[in-house]
Amino acid sequence: MFKLPNVFAATLLGAALVAGTAQADGHKYGFGAPASAEEIAGWDIDIRPDGLGLPVGSGNAMDGEAEYEALCAACHGVFGEGEGRWPVLAGGEGTLTDERPIKTVGSYWPYTSTLFDYIRRSMPFPAPMSLTDQQVYNITAYVLYLNEIIEEDFELSNENLATIRLPNEENFFVDDRPDAKNPRCMADCLNPDEMMLAASLSGVTPIGHFVEGADAPAGSHEAQHELEAQKEAERKAEITGEEVQADHGDAAPAALSEAAQAGESVYNGACAVCHGSGLAGAPKVGDSAAWVDRIAQGNDVMIQNALQGFAGSTGVMPPKGGRMDLSDEAVTNAVHFMAETSR
Repeated sequence: MFKLPNVFAATLLGAALVAGTAQADGHKYGFGAPASAEEIAGWDIDIRPDGLGLPVGSGNAMDGEAEYEALCAACHGVFGEGEGRWPVLAGGEGTLTDERPIKTVGSYWPYTSTLFDYIRRSMPFPAPMSLTDQQVYNITAYVLYLNEIIEEDFELSNENLATIRLPNEENFFVDDRPDAKNPRCMADCLNPDEMMLAASLSGVTPIGHFVEGADAPAGSHEAQHELEAQKEAERKAEITGEEVQADHGDAAPAALSEAAQAGESVYNGACAVCHGSGLAGAPKVGDSAAWVDRIAQGNDVMIQNALQGFAGSTGVMPPKGGRMDLSDEAVTNAVHFMAETSR
């Protein structure tokens, strides 16, 4: 029988006594409090590949279609093809050995439980953990249906979800290599200023993690091509002295105030995910009918709502749209841009 050394056993016993005393005394050090069973249960929502942790319930793709289109399609596309730089969810079979593999639920993910857990924990992007278990089952079923893994009338439930096998599961394995720390570079080290990895320009998942936009949708990389074309135009402009004209789309008017011009980049980086698609009830930029009453209130009211947050009949906006890293001036400029391009 295996026995712990006396000193080690005494140490463990002492640690257990200290932990028990801390729990009994409550906030022993003058701050915080022991987590209650209810609080722990609220965060203990992980789901294992064998289905342990799944909530009781069921759903199917037929019911999930409308919910997916309302809550997910603005970012992930109606058919899971991905919008802008948001992740592709469907397709990509046979591309994992390509130079630019398309990693989707059908082509890459290992377990159905991971899909359910991620949707339940993190989606939709503006309001994570706002979905009911019924909605999560429905949307999970619809994403599986988009990848031709289940039929549209299949009733996905806590009893059978773990039996659904994804195509790439067998290619995942337990990495049993020991943890190792890289030695510190002492000679001929790379210059950090020349590294391609950079901080996110906008701070909004998933754009901006690489200077060259390598996180554009794996299915097309349209955003990468657009970025390269813009950079080429700027390079030629430096040579010829010509002015580069940016493509503002249909929503941009011929003339904008200085504040609105300064706010365009803020809008593109921080606001477009909701105000470009109408996600979570946000008024779409360019939709004059959605903005007319807001504009009538005056810039001061709109700016105050943007800075402090606003709850309306069609949706909720957190302070600064959840981007507390933005300055008041940056948010103010973004409001000017959205209002002026939506008149």
